Amino acid sequence: MAAAVAAIGAAVAVTTGFGWPGSGDGDPARSSLPPATAQVTRQTLVETQTESGELGYGDTTKLYGRLPGTVTALPAVGATLSRGQVLYRVDDTPVVLLYGTMPAYRTLSTGAQGTDVKQFEKNLHALGYRGFTVDETYSASTASAVRKWQGDLGLPKTGTVEPGRISYATGAVRVDSLTAAVGDAGQPGTAVLAYTGTTQVVTVELEVSDQRLARKGAEVEVVLPDGRATSGKITRILTTIKPAEGQNATKTTLLVTVSVDDQQVLATLAQATVTVGFTAAQRENVLTVPVAALLALAEGGYGLQVVEESATRIVTVQTGLFAGGRVEVSGPGLTEGMTVGMPA
Repeated sequence: MAAAVAAIGAAVAVTTGFGWPGSGDGDPARSSLPPATAQVTRQTLVETQTESGELGYGDTTKLYGRLPGTVTALPAVGATLSRGQVLYRVDDTPVVLLYGTMPAYRTLSTGAQGTDVKQFEKNLHALGYRGFTVDETYSASTASAVRKWQGDLGLPKTGTVEPGRISYATGAVRVDSLTAAVGDAGQPGTAVLAYTGTTQVVTVELEVSDQRLARKGAEVEVVLPDGRATSGKITRILTTIKPAEGQNATKTTLLVTVSVDDQQVLATLAQATVTVGFTAAQRENVLTVPVAALLALAEGGYGLQVVEESATRIVTVQTGLFAGGRVEVSGPGLTEGMTVGMPA
């Protein structure tokens, strides 16, 4: 509150002998009317705070090869790949992207059971291969569908799926960088490429003192470099610790990820610095007056000069949220529509 009061500055008059009528709550006094007036209104006050953010594609994930051989083909940086497409090739055979959260960790063959089987079968079904039941059992029917899939990929029709042949991601991916080069030896455990999601997001680094701004699900405004504004929503909040380095002490910050509702407005932007408007505080359906209407009372606190026809009186008020040049006020007898004086 001290900072907010200080911000009022010279706009707040003091009711001590400078022409302000009255000396206590509700005491009417006849005098010249104030030079200007304003209305007490009921509204929603919103305090906003803007911070810089970086537009990009979010976190990168490294893809590690699991097949021995020579890397014979790689995707282009920036390429978007979806389910069933080839991530890269080893000895001219494909490593295929599928969707899921569980990594491929074993060979799948007839008789295998588990959630990884169901995840794989969901992908096989989504790619148009049928004739089996999507469940947790790798049946002979599943193996038959796999052989058709392998034939379409130019692979030996074994009916079994080795873990290095597929790689799971939660959705379509965008190739962010290449770690390997065509002709490199594809040793298991060696990074081949790094990818991100295909949806652009904004990342904002906040001080811990601004934690009130970081509320998951909260709506924000994103202003692009050309001045266009679009809406967004906070989807992730991550606490990060930067180790001490040189003269700089260890620092804790909040890394906030914002999803942008309209991806079309970002179509011409790859990476850029944007401005993000956060809602710092909000008060709904409260009485407000212009900040300049506040009077600093000699006995402490704040008051308003209420104008009633040709008379005025001072009423004591409690202040709440300051936002947009207005302040939340409350007090006995204070009602919507009252006229209050504005100091010269």
